[in-house]
Amino acid sequence: MNAPVTQRFAELHAPGHWHAVDFVSDLHLQVSDAATADLWRNYLQRQPSSRADALFILGDLFEVWLGDDVLLDPVCFASECAALLRAHSRDTPVFFMHGNRDFLLGEVAAQACGMRLLQDPCVLELAQGRFLLSHGDALCLDDTAYQRFRTQVRSPEWQTAFLSQPLAQREAVARSIRGQSEARKQAQSHDPHLWADVDTVAARAWLERAGAHRLVHGHTHRPAQHDLGNGCSRTVLSDWDAGAKPRRAEVLRLEGSEFRRIPL
Repeated sequence: MNAPVTQRFAELHAPGHWHAVDFVSDLHLQVSDAATADLWRNYLQRQPSSRADALFILGDLFEVWLGDDVLLDPVCFASECAALLRAHSRDTPVFFMHGNRDFLLGEVAAQACGMRLLQDPCVLELAQGRFLLSHGDALCLDDTAYQRFRTQVRSPEWQTAFLSQPLAQREAVARSIRGQSEARKQAQSHDPHLWADVDTVAARAWLERAGAHRLVHGHTHRPAQHDLGNGCSRTVLSDWDAGAKPRRAEVLRLEGSEFRRIPL
């Protein structure tokens, strides 16, 4: 199967003093899941001396993002999350890549959170090598229905039309889309391990184009390390769910030349 078409890969060249970098994804923060939000708050409020040199959020930080105007309410859940990130970013740079749930998060919200937006995919060049970062959904090529949907909602025309609607109407549309997605998953299988995964051929093609040997991504909720052959690999981030048994919430830290998973 052919790799997704990408015009070019953006690159981020890290400062020489970065020795440790944290990666997270798929927190799906929402007001109804206070326990997961508390884990995130505790992570962000650690002392600067215990932090990595940078934090990369590779998509789906929020369960849903309906437009930056949600921040007009200064006491809403989204505004509280933005304030926490903004405080964290004063000591630690924060980078954000869109996921399939929060692809409408724009420059206004990014600035409110103290985050820098990244293109998907993006090459992170560190002293220890080049790493290709992605949310991962664009590489799940076997999920053809989702790929059609993704192309539709990522178009400027669709986004302009959607964001022009009143917030209440956007919320109703989002509930409908989410309901259809859940129904489709249930119809396919009750076993998430049978859902579409990242396409290996496409992942290798991306790495070759990027001049990198390791892909780091989220989206699939299947934290693991995969050997892609020819010295290439992909590292999958964990999703966060404080209510799961066992609890799922971890940070992937690259320190020196080694990756390690830090459970929270």
